[in-house]
Amino acid sequence: MSRIGAACIATLIAAQIAWCERAAAEDKLLTEAVNFTGALTYLSTKVPGFILVGVRNGEMAFAGFGKIADKGDKTPDGDTMFRIGSVSKVFCGEVLTSMVLGNKLRFADRLQDRLGYEVTLPEKDGRPIRLIDLATHSSGLPREVPRPDGPPNDPFSTNTKEAQIVDLKKDPLLFTPGAAALYSNYGFDLLGTALANAGGKPYAELLKERVLDPAGMKDTVFNLRPGDEARVMQGHNFDGSPMPAAHTPTSIECAGGLHTTANDMARWMRWHLDRLATTDRDLRLLDHAGYLYRDGLTVVSGLDDGGPMDAMGLGWVINLPAGNHPLILQKSGGLQGNFAYLAIAPTRGVAAFFVMNEFNAGGFTAAVAATNGLIAQLAPR
Repeated sequence: MSRIGAACIATLIAAQIAWCERAAAEDKLLTEAVNFTGALTYLSTKVPGFILVGVRNGEMAFAGFGKIADKGDKTPDGDTMFRIGSVSKVFCGEVLTSMVLGNKLRFADRLQDRLGYEVTLPEKDGRPIRLIDLATHSSGLPREVPRPDGPPNDPFSTNTKEAQIVDLKKDPLLFTPGAAALYSNYGFDLLGTALANAGGKPYAELLKERVLDPAGMKDTVFNLRPGDEARVMQGHNFDGSPMPAAHTPTSIECAGGLHTTANDMARWMRWHLDRLATTDRDLRLLDHAGYLYRDGLTVVSGLDDGGPMDAMGLGWVINLPAGNHPLILQKSGGLQGNFAYLAIAPTRGVAAFFVMNEFNAGGFTAAVAATNGLIAQLAPR
């Protein structure tokens, strides 16, 4: 690139940073890196709104670009609410870990014994579905529960207990549990039900008690509360058209229903990075572990959008250290016109998260690469 071209790009980025919503950390290098990476990514993706959050050694930096809705000019800030889609799965993995440590269940428990449905679950080659198989996308279940399409303003309403039971009776397993890895929202739908059954209360209450309240996440909810609508990022479809803010039924809570804010995500990332703290040390240890490795699996499908999966954690996709990248635990998500991505390097005290309010496949891929690159910049090997 010529010096003139580089200067022009630098000027554009500087102008973008000048008017974006920022939250400066005392770590000025973190602030500089987050603002620069966020501005460059926003300019290249051309999505309506974009948020990037970085955490390093307990400090947080925030950058927000564009606007949160078609009507109005409000720039995203730390209290803007948005959907994180399947990033919700790693929250569910933490609930599972907490319940294992509390002797409510075991990773190796059969789903048959925990689900609470009056149906005999399928097995393949003598292998039952275990809770750990659900959490590592290795259950053998398809990606989605087969069901009729729901209405545009309530698309998940047909994902019901009854629809799940009808399909489970048909033996939907695509492979022997534990032998392969196939991304499965269906599996996490059932995991949420099993956790609620074992815990004796709705999954949302378990999540609040065991994860959200301890981390101080007051704005992380499944469905919007009165007054939240004015600060929610409006999602957009692949063609740029706005998408409705659909209701989150209990059936998809574990798999992908959460709304949150950048400030709440930063609080949660700080908790994950405080890995040597005495409080919750065992919880972080089990939650960050690898339970299923790519080597030896017959098939791996749907798990490489954040970089080739090396191992699976409890919802986490794990990328082992390679080149200038440290160990990264990551998870992507997409729901109702929002794409999100979370990456943490727990051994290096660094994490980053982004959300964009448009289904933009090329933009998402570019933003994932930029976010992983930010991690590598802040924690080089």
